[in-house]
Amino acid sequence: MKIGLAGIIVVFAFYLFGVFEPKIPLADVSKYWGMKSHDYLEATNIKSGWAWTGMYRHGDFLNFFPIAFLAGITVLCYLSIVPTLFKKKDSIYGILALIEVLILVAAASGLISAGGH
Repeated sequence: MKIGLAGIIVVFAFYLFGVFEPKIPLADVSKYWGMKSHDYLEATNIKSGWAWTGMYRHGDFLNFFPIAFLAGITVLCYLSIVPTLFKKKDSIYGILALIEVLILVAAASGLISAGGH
């Protein structure tokens, strides 16, 4: 978790100091604030979903990587407690943890979608 937090701080510093050029120039950000998600993506020519993984050269998208890392840690934490839960005969909690992992993985893969993306 500390690695993820450090990553967020480092990539934010990269963004602040202009180490990587942003996809959306800072001067233009305010004109997109009021847009709906679909309109924003269309106006900026950004694809939805996991397309951000190809935008690692842009400072404003680089911050997605440590955030995704932290989200992945959540899945690993659930998986790490599952054997202990079953060993302690807390089967219902073990099953719930496995269901949570399935839901998180399905949502991350795009199988479950909600909202305007």
